[in-house]
Amino acid sequence: MNQAFTAVCAAWLAFATPAHAQTNDAVVVELFTSQGCASCPPADAILARLSADPRLIALSLHVDYWDYLGWKDKFASPKFTARQKEYAHHAREKMVYTPQIIVQGQQRMVGNKAAEVDAAIASALAQPRPARLRLARNGTTLVIRAEPLMGNPRPVRVQLIRFSPAENVAIERGENAGKTITYHNVVKSLELLGKWDGVTPLLMEVAAEGTAPLAVILQSDGPAEILGAATLR
Repeated sequence: MNQAFTAVCAAWLAFATPAHAQTNDAVVVELFTSQGCASCPPADAILARLSADPRLIALSLHVDYWDYLGWKDKFASPKFTARQKEYAHHAREKMVYTPQIIVQGQQRMVGNKAAEVDAAIASALAQPRPARLRLARNGTTLVIRAEPLMGNPRPVRVQLIRFSPAENVAIERGENAGKTITYHNVVKSLELLGKWDGVTPLLMEVAAEGTAPLAVILQSDGPAEILGAATLR
């Protein structure tokens, strides 16, 4: 599965509160990865480094299209594969691959190329975020607030992500057989809470039982540009 010209794993698309540490106005970095992809461990290590940066929300989304190679990724979800395919479709790309990193919903690159990843993040950090998003817990309820969008209002997806800070996996079969890898900020669920017009202030309350870290991402339809993001840990 290793490709010398890309060093990625590729597959064709089938379409022609105060008690919690909070990060606001963060840049979102999404790594599409798989335990069954031999090219992914270096990208997973990059994501581990990025996960410690308080300016970022660095997330590991495990796809399921390499599960047939002898090892089923325990974190993989067809929802994450569908999200990567949506990104590709919006960008008029005909294939998806791992490892892929997408910064702020716009800049796409091979996930194990550290210099390119760092440059994309630096560029995104220098740009203003159109949405000012704030989160708070009220018992078992998550309160989401945002001011009207700066610039041109547009339809916005309000997305809730739950993730695990770190997961150790001993891989027994497949291309990474014999390796033990620590994955960081492993996404366990991604839920579309609804759409926001960006004109009126956003106020939304959703159930948020438990103490697992979570993130809220405001994103233009596509999925496309990420307009604002925040976490509660």
